[in-house]
Amino acid sequence: MAGITLPFSLLIAIATMTPEHLQKQLGLSLPSPLQRFTPNWPGAENVTLWVKRDDLIHPIISGNKWRKLSQLLADHAATTQHIVSFGGGFSNHLHALGWCCQQLGIEFTALVRGNYGASPTPMLTDLSRWQANIRYLTKLEYRQRDEPDFLADLSEQYPGALIIPEGGSQHAALAGVQTMLAECPSPFDKIITPVASGATMAGIINGAGMIAGVSARQQVLGIAVLKGVGYLEDLVAQFLPAKSNRDWQILHHYHHGGYARTSPALLTLCEEMQQAYAIPVEPVYSGKVFYAVKALLAQGAFAAGEQVIIVHTGGLQGARTDPDSHS
Repeated sequence: MAGITLPFSLLIAIATMTPEHLQKQLGLSLPSPLQRFTPNWPGAENVTLWVKRDDLIHPIISGNKWRKLSQLLADHAATTQHIVSFGGGFSNHLHALGWCCQQLGIEFTALVRGNYGASPTPMLTDLSRWQANIRYLTKLEYRQRDEPDFLADLSEQYPGALIIPEGGSQHAALAGVQTMLAECPSPFDKIITPVASGATMAGIINGAGMIAGVSARQQVLGIAVLKGVGYLEDLVAQFLPAKSNRDWQILHHYHHGGYARTSPALLTLCEEMQQAYAIPVEPVYSGKVFYAVKALLAQGAFAAGEQVIIVHTGGLQGARTDPDSHS
Protein backbone atom coordinates (compact mmCIF):
# COMPACT_ATOMS: atom_id res chain seq x y z
CA MET A 1 0.00 0.00 0.00
CA ALA A 2 1.43 3.37 -0.95
CA GLY A 3 1.47 6.07 1.71
CA ILE A 4 -1.61 8.26 1.83
CA THR A 5 -1.07 11.94 0.97
CA LEU A 6 -2.39 14.12 3.80
CA PRO A 7 -3.16 17.86 3.93
CA PHE A 8 -0.33 20.04 5.26
CA SER A 9 -2.47 21.12 8.23
CA LEU A 10 -2.99 17.48 9.22
CA LEU A 11 0.73 16.76 8.88
CA ILE A 12 1.44 19.63 11.30
CA ALA A 13 -1.16 18.28 13.72
CA ILE A 14 0.37 14.81 13.62
CA ALA A 15 3.88 16.21 14.10
CA THR A 16 2.79 17.81 17.38
CA MET A 17 0.68 14.87 18.51
CA THR A 18 -0.33 14.28 22.10
CA PRO A 19 -3.02 11.81 23.20
CA GLU A 20 -5.41 14.78 23.46
CA HIS A 21 -4.57 15.94 19.91
CA LEU A 22 -5.03 12.40 18.69
CA GLN A 23 -8.42 12.07 20.34
CA LYS A 24 -9.63 15.24 18.63
CA GLN A 25 -8.18 14.24 15.28
CA LEU A 26 -9.93 10.85 15.38
CA GLY A 27 -13.23 12.24 16.63
CA LEU A 28 -13.30 10.33 19.91
CA SER A 29 -15.70 11.06 22.76
CA LEU A 30 -13.76 11.32 26.00
CA PRO A 31 -14.01 11.05 28.90
CA SER A 32 -16.34 8.09 28.58
CA PRO A 33 -19.38 8.04 30.89
CA LEU A 34 -19.29 6.50 34.35
CA GLN A 35 -22.87 5.25 34.46
CA ARG A 36 -24.83 4.12 37.52
CA PHE A 37 -26.01 0.53 37.08
CA THR A 38 -29.01 -0.74 39.06
CA PRO A 39 -29.86 -4.24 37.84
CA ASN A 40 -32.66 -6.30 39.32
CA TRP A 41 -30.19 -8.93 40.49
CA PRO A 42 -30.12 -10.58 43.93
CA GLY A 43 -27.56 -8.79 46.07
CA ALA A 44 -27.34 -5.67 43.87
CA GLU A 45 -29.33 -3.69 46.41
CA ASN A 46 -26.49 -4.02 48.92
CA VAL A 47 -23.82 -2.24 46.84
CA THR A 48 -23.45 0.69 44.45
CA LEU A 49 -22.59 -0.41 40.92
CA TRP A 50 -21.08 1.75 38.18
CA VAL A 51 -20.19 0.92 34.57
CA LYS A 52 -17.28 2.71 32.92
CA ARG A 53 -18.73 2.89 29.41
CA ASP A 54 -15.55 2.80 27.35
CA ASP A 55 -17.63 1.13 24.65
CA LEU A 56 -19.03 4.62 23.95
CA ILE A 57 -15.70 6.25 23.07
CA HIS A 58 -16.23 5.68 19.33
CA PRO A 59 -18.32 3.39 17.10
CA ILE A 60 -15.19 1.71 15.63
CA ILE A 61 -12.30 2.18 18.04
CA SER A 62 -13.34 1.99 21.67
CA GLY A 63 -12.74 0.37 24.99
CA ASN A 64 -9.41 -0.97 26.08
CA LYS A 65 -8.17 -1.20 22.49
CA TRP A 66 -8.15 2.59 22.26
CA ARG A 67 -6.73 2.96 25.75
CA LYS A 68 -3.83 0.64 24.96
CA LEU A 69 -3.05 2.29 21.62
CA SER A 70 -3.46 5.96 22.56
CA GLN A 71 -0.02 6.74 23.98
CA LEU A 72 1.74 4.48 21.49
CA LEU A 73 0.15 6.23 18.50
CA ALA A 74 0.74 9.66 20.02
CA ASP A 75 4.44 8.83 20.44
CA HIS A 76 4.95 7.38 16.95
CA ALA A 77 2.39 8.89 14.56
CA ALA A 78 4.77 11.67 13.52
CA THR A 79 7.67 9.38 12.67
CA THR A 80 6.17 6.02 11.70
CA GLN A 81 5.08 5.26 8.15
CA HIS A 82 4.27 1.57 8.65
CA ILE A 83 2.82 -0.44 11.55
CA VAL A 84 2.73 -4.23 11.79
CA SER A 85 0.74 -6.20 14.36
CA PHE A 86 -0.80 -9.58 15.15
CA GLY A 87 -4.27 -10.99 15.81
CA GLY A 88 -6.94 -13.52 14.97
CA GLY A 89 -9.55 -13.27 12.27
CA PHE A 90 -11.99 -11.45 14.56
CA SER A 91 -9.40 -9.38 16.45
CA ASN A 92 -10.65 -6.21 18.12
CA HIS A 93 -7.06 -5.02 18.30
CA LEU A 94 -6.39 -5.35 14.57
CA HIS A 95 -9.75 -3.75 13.82
CA ALA A 96 -9.04 -0.69 15.98
CA LEU A 97 -5.45 -0.34 14.85
CA GLY A 98 -6.32 -0.74 11.18
CA TRP A 99 -8.89 2.05 11.37
CA CYS A 100 -6.50 4.37 13.21
CA CYS A 101 -3.76 3.77 10.65
CA GLN A 102 -6.15 4.48 7.79
CA GLN A 103 -7.21 7.74 9.45
CA LEU A 104 -3.63 8.82 10.15
CA GLY A 105 -2.20 7.85 6.76
CA ILE A 106 0.03 5.10 8.16
CA GLU A 107 0.51 1.88 6.21
CA PHE A 108 -0.73 -1.11 8.18
CA THR A 109 0.09 -4.80 7.89
CA ALA A 110 -2.05 -7.30 9.81
CA LEU A 111 -0.43 -10.67 10.53
CA VAL A 112 -3.44 -12.93 11.00
CA ARG A 113 -3.56 -16.34 12.67
CA GLY A 114 -5.07 -18.82 10.18
CA ASN A 115 -6.08 -18.37 6.55
CA TYR A 116 -9.40 -16.66 5.92
CA GLY A 117 -8.64 -15.90 2.28
CA ALA A 118 -11.57 -17.96 1.00
CA SER A 119 -14.03 -16.57 3.54
CA PRO A 120 -12.98 -13.24 5.08
CA THR A 121 -14.50 -12.33 8.42
CA PRO A 122 -16.31 -9.00 8.86
CA MET A 123 -13.21 -7.65 10.62
CA LEU A 124 -10.94 -8.62 7.71
CA THR A 125 -13.39 -7.15 5.22
CA ASP A 126 -13.13 -3.87 7.12
CA LEU A 127 -9.33 -4.02 7.06
CA SER A 128 -9.37 -4.54 3.30
CA ARG A 129 -11.67 -1.56 2.89
CA TRP A 130 -9.23 0.49 4.97
CA GLN A 131 -6.38 -0.49 2.58
CA ALA A 132 -4.52 -2.66 5.07
CA ASN A 133 -2.12 -5.38 3.99
CA ILE A 134 -3.32 -8.75 5.26
CA ARG A 135 -0.87 -11.61 5.63
CA TYR A 136 -2.02 -14.99 6.89
CA LEU A 137 0.23 -17.00 9.21
CA THR A 138 0.07 -20.69 9.96
CA LYS A 139 -0.49 -21.68 13.58
CA LEU A 140 3.18 -22.64 13.81
CA GLU A 141 4.30 -19.26 12.49
CA TYR A 142 1.90 -17.44 14.76
CA ARG A 143 3.21 -19.22 17.86
CA GLN A 144 6.59 -17.58 17.15
CA ARG A 145 5.16 -14.05 17.30
CA ASP A 146 7.06 -13.15 20.50
CA GLU A 147 10.32 -14.91 19.67
CA PRO A 148 13.35 -12.65 19.05
CA ASP A 149 14.46 -14.44 15.86
CA PHE A 150 10.98 -14.24 14.35
CA LEU A 151 10.68 -10.55 15.22
CA ALA A 152 14.14 -9.90 13.79
CA ASP A 153 13.05 -11.51 10.51
CA LEU A 154 9.96 -9.32 10.46
CA SER A 155 12.10 -6.23 10.98
CA GLU A 156 14.10 -7.20 7.91
CA GLN A 157 10.97 -7.86 5.87
CA TYR A 158 9.39 -4.55 6.96
CA PRO A 159 12.32 -2.16 7.46
CA GLY A 160 11.48 0.82 9.63
CA ALA A 161 8.07 -0.54 10.62
CA LEU A 162 6.78 -0.31 14.17
CA ILE A 163 5.91 -3.85 15.32
CA ILE A 164 3.18 -3.95 17.98
CA PRO A 165 2.54 -7.14 20.00
CA GLU A 166 -0.74 -9.03 19.85
CA GLY A 167 -3.51 -7.12 21.59
CA GLY A 168 -1.32 -4.04 21.89
CA SER A 169 -0.04 -5.43 25.18
CA GLN A 170 3.22 -3.73 26.03
CA HIS A 171 4.44 -1.24 28.65
CA ALA A 172 3.47 1.73 26.49
CA ALA A 173 -0.16 0.60 26.78
CA LEU A 174 -0.32 1.11 30.53
CA ALA A 175 -0.36 4.92 30.45
CA GLY A 176 -3.45 4.98 28.27
CA VAL A 177 -5.27 2.53 30.53
CA GLN A 178 -4.43 4.66 33.55
CA THR A 179 -6.19 7.67 32.01
CA MET A 180 -9.42 5.72 32.27
CA LEU A 181 -9.08 5.67 36.05
CA ALA A 182 -8.41 9.41 36.14
CA GLU A 183 -11.87 9.84 34.57
CA CYS A 184 -13.59 8.08 37.49
CA PRO A 185 -14.50 10.77 40.06
CA SER A 186 -16.19 8.34 42.43
CA PRO A 187 -13.96 6.54 44.94
CA PHE A 188 -14.36 2.80 44.64
CA ASP A 189 -13.78 -0.36 46.63
CA LYS A 190 -13.53 -2.74 43.68
CA ILE A 191 -12.98 -2.30 39.97
CA ILE A 192 -13.65 -5.27 37.69
CA THR A 193 -12.26 -5.92 34.20
CA PRO A 194 -11.91 -8.82 31.76
CA VAL A 195 -8.44 -10.36 31.46
CA ALA A 196 -6.89 -11.85 28.33
CA SER A 197 -3.45 -10.45 27.48
CA GLY A 198 -2.89 -8.77 30.85
CA ALA A 199 -2.03 -5.15 29.98
CA THR A 200 -5.44 -3.67 30.72
CA MET A 201 -5.58 -5.14 34.20
CA ALA A 202 -1.96 -4.17 34.85
CA GLY A 203 -2.67 -0.59 33.81
CA ILE A 204 -5.64 -0.46 36.18
CA ILE A 205 -3.57 -1.88 39.04
CA ASN A 206 -0.74 0.59 38.43
CA GLY A 207 -3.11 3.53 38.16
CA ALA A 208 -5.50 2.67 40.96
CA GLY A 209 -3.86 5.13 43.35
CA MET A 210 -4.62 8.01 40.97
CA ILE A 211 -8.20 8.26 42.24
CA ALA A 212 -8.59 10.43 45.33
CA GLY A 213 -10.44 9.06 48.31
CA VAL A 214 -10.02 5.35 47.59
CA SER A 215 -10.79 3.04 50.45
CA ALA A 216 -8.40 0.79 52.31
CA ARG A 217 -10.30 -2.20 50.88
CA GLN A 218 -9.69 -1.16 47.27
CA GLN A 219 -9.18 -4.18 45.03
CA VAL A 220 -8.81 -4.82 41.30
CA LEU A 221 -10.64 -7.96 40.17
CA GLY A 222 -9.96 -9.59 36.82
CA ILE A 223 -12.41 -11.96 35.16
CA ALA A 224 -10.51 -14.55 33.11
CA VAL A 225 -12.06 -14.92 29.66
CA LEU A 226 -9.96 -17.98 28.84
CA LYS A 227 -8.46 -20.98 30.60
CA GLY A 228 -5.23 -19.78 32.15
CA VAL A 229 -4.72 -20.26 35.88
CA GLY A 230 -1.23 -18.97 36.65
CA TYR A 231 -0.62 -18.03 33.02
CA LEU A 232 -2.86 -14.95 33.20
CA GLU A 233 -1.39 -13.94 36.55
CA ASP A 234 2.07 -14.04 34.96
CA LEU A 235 0.90 -11.92 32.02
CA VAL A 236 -0.34 -9.24 34.41
CA ALA A 237 2.64 -9.43 36.75
CA GLN A 238 5.15 -8.82 33.94
CA PHE A 239 3.83 -5.25 33.68
CA LEU A 240 3.82 -4.52 37.42
CA PRO A 241 6.63 -3.10 39.56
CA ALA A 242 8.55 -5.82 41.37
CA LYS A 243 7.36 -4.54 44.76
CA SER A 244 3.79 -3.62 43.83
CA ASN A 245 1.55 -3.78 46.91
CA ARG A 246 -1.76 -3.34 45.11
CA ASP A 247 -4.52 -5.81 45.96
CA TRP A 248 -5.53 -7.70 42.84
CA GLN A 249 -6.96 -11.09 41.96
CA ILE A 250 -8.07 -12.97 38.85
CA LEU A 251 -11.21 -15.10 39.06
CA HIS A 252 -11.13 -18.18 36.81
CA HIS A 253 -14.65 -19.58 37.12
CA TYR A 254 -16.46 -17.54 34.47
CA HIS A 255 -14.77 -18.29 31.13
CA HIS A 256 -17.55 -20.72 30.09
CA GLY A 257 -15.13 -23.29 28.71
CA GLY A 258 -12.38 -21.13 27.26
CA TYR A 259 -11.65 -18.21 24.98
CA ALA A 260 -14.66 -17.32 22.82
CA ARG A 261 -16.59 -20.23 24.31
CA THR A 262 -20.14 -19.59 25.41
CA SER A 263 -23.02 -21.22 27.23
CA PRO A 264 -26.80 -20.77 27.05
CA ALA A 265 -26.67 -18.92 30.37
CA LEU A 266 -24.02 -16.51 29.10
CA LEU A 267 -25.91 -15.79 25.89
CA THR A 268 -29.08 -15.19 27.91
CA LEU A 269 -27.21 -12.74 30.12
CA CYS A 270 -25.89 -10.88 27.06
CA GLU A 271 -29.43 -10.51 25.75
CA GLU A 272 -30.63 -9.36 29.17
CA MET A 273 -27.99 -6.63 29.27
CA GLN A 274 -29.23 -5.27 25.96
CA GLN A 275 -32.96 -5.66 26.46
CA ALA A 276 -33.33 -4.79 30.15
CA TYR A 277 -30.49 -2.32 30.68
CA ALA A 278 -29.64 -0.96 27.18
CA ILE A 279 -25.99 -1.92 27.61
CA PRO A 280 -24.77 -3.91 24.60
CA VAL A 281 -22.21 -6.60 25.43
CA GLU A 282 -20.64 -9.50 23.55
CA PRO A 283 -19.94 -12.99 24.92
CA VAL A 284 -16.16 -12.99 24.49
CA TYR A 285 -15.15 -10.29 26.98
CA SER A 286 -17.74 -7.92 28.46
CA GLY A 287 -20.53 -10.48 28.65
CA LYS A 288 -18.40 -12.73 30.85
CA VAL A 289 -17.64 -9.82 33.18
CA PHE A 290 -21.30 -8.96 33.72
CA TYR A 291 -22.12 -12.66 34.12
CA ALA A 292 -19.44 -12.88 36.83
CA VAL A 293 -20.73 -9.77 38.60
CA LYS A 294 -24.25 -11.17 38.68
CA ALA A 295 -22.96 -14.44 40.16
CA LEU A 296 -20.74 -12.68 42.71
CA LEU A 297 -23.63 -10.51 43.88
CA ALA A 298 -25.76 -13.60 44.44
CA GLN A 299 -22.93 -15.16 46.42
CA GLY A 300 -22.62 -12.11 48.68
CA ALA A 301 -19.03 -11.64 47.55
CA PHE A 302 -19.13 -7.86 48.05
CA ALA A 303 -19.36 -6.15 51.41
CA ALA A 304 -22.47 -4.11 52.09
CA GLY A 305 -22.13 -0.54 50.87
CA GLU A 306 -19.19 -1.17 48.54
CA GLN A 307 -18.68 1.01 45.47
CA VAL A 308 -18.00 -1.28 42.50
CA ILE A 309 -16.91 -0.13 39.03
CA ILE A 310 -17.35 -2.52 36.08
CA VAL A 311 -15.13 -1.66 33.11
CA HIS A 312 -16.88 -2.14 29.76
CA THR A 313 -13.91 -2.73 27.46
CA GLY A 314 -15.86 -2.47 24.19
CA GLY A 315 -15.04 -5.05 21.54
CA LEU A 316 -18.59 -5.09 20.22
CA GLN A 317 -17.48 -5.56 16.61
CA GLY A 318 -16.49 -9.11 17.54
CA ALA A 319 -20.15 -9.98 18.02
CA ARG A 320 -20.79 -9.68 14.28
CA THR A 321 -20.26 -13.42 13.87
CA ASP A 322 -20.88 -16.70 15.64
CA PRO A 323 -19.04 -16.21 18.97
CA ASP A 324 -17.92 -19.83 18.97
CA SER A 325 -15.68 -19.04 16.00
CA HIS A 326 -14.26 -15.87 17.53
CA SER A 327 -10.49 -15.89 17.91
